[in-house]
This record gives sequence, C-alpha cells and structure tokens, in this order.
Amino acid sequence: MARYHVAPTKTNLLKVRRDQSFAHEGHRLLEQKRDILVAELLAVAAKASAAEKDVDDALQVAYATLDAAMMRMGRVRINGAAQAVNVFTEIELHQRHVIGVHLPVIAVTPAVPMATYSLTETSIWLDEAVAAFRHVMKLLGPMTELKTTLLRLAAEVKKTVRRVNALEQIYLPDYADTIKYINDALEEQSREAFFVLKMIKTRLEQRRLQKSSR
Repeated sequence: MARYHVAPTKTNLLKVRRDQSFAHEGHRLLEQKRDILVAELLAVAAKASAAEKDVDDALQVAYATLDAAMMRMGRVRINGAAQAVNVFTEIELHQRHVIGVHLPVIAVTPAVPMATYSLTETSIWLDEAVAAFRHVMKLLGPMTELKTTLLRLAAEVKKTVRRVNALEQIYLPDYADTIKYINDALEEQSREAFFVLKMIKTRLEQRRLQKSSR
C-alpha cells in the first residue's frame, strides 16, 4: 500500500499497526515453512540421487543379462519369446502432505512371472533377463516418486522464498514507513494544535488584562 494514500489519523494508525503485526506473524510462519521445506528437499534430493543410481545399476545388469541371452538364443528367438512375457504392472498412487504440499506416493508391483514361453527352446539367461527387468520396474516406482517429490518441493520452496522476500523487502518496510509517516503527521498536528491553543490562551489573557485595567 502507498503510505501517502493513507490519511494520518489515529484510527488508520491502529489499523496499520494491526496489519503490520499480521505481516510479521505471516513472515515468521513463512520462514518456518521455508526452513522445513528446505530440510525436506535436501533429504529427498539425497534419496532421489541414490534411487536414480539404483535404477541405473539395475538397468546395466538387466541389459547385460539380455545381451547374454541374445548371444545364446539369437535375436529372432528372443523376439518371439518376448511376445509371451507378461508385462502387466500394477501401479498404486497415493498422496502425503508436507506443510500443505501434496506429494506423491507410488507403489509399482510387476505381474507375477509366468513361464508362457517354451522352456526347452529358451535359455536360463532369458529367465534372468525377465527377472532383472521386473526388478527395474519395481525400482522405477520409488525413483519416480522421489523425483516428482523433488520437483514439487523445489517449486514450493521457490514460491515461499518469493513471499518471504516480498514481506521483507516491500510490505514490512512499507508498513514501517507508513506508521512513521502517520506518527510524524499526528505529532505535527499536535504541535499545531498546541500552538493554536497557546495563541488563543494568550489573547484571552490579554483581553482579560485589558478589561481589568479599565
């Protein structure tokens, strides 16, 4: 608010002081929210990095196992067997809340393996590859949850920091300036009123002396 658009009255002074008090309380709460979110963000960042590494390691194992199966069976037989692999996966989505921020909870459950391809025409390496890629699918759930959580927390931290900065750099200084402006104006009005009253008292005293001297 523009301070010079506020009439310098005691009523407005009380209102601005009340608004300033609310702004200080909001600033304190936002600082607490920012600190909690930053702590949560740092914790999630470490977990997300570890989860991403787990997925990368699991993918390397899975592709290495698939390459071994392909060397023993050939690409054509691998492609034929792949058509019979059960790839259905159950995904459950829930939410948890941290300081008003909706964060995802993701559970990934790959379908139970079923030997729908011919065991006599395939290699054990194919079974290993199927198991390895199912393991990757299980790991993708936690990693996706942590990555999404990281993005949402980062966005909320950015928004909260902007609000804290706006209060610190704009609103709180403006309230302080407005209160000073109103106080200065009221003091000036008080001095003017005192001067006027003193003048009136002096003139009345002079008139009384003039009447008494007649």
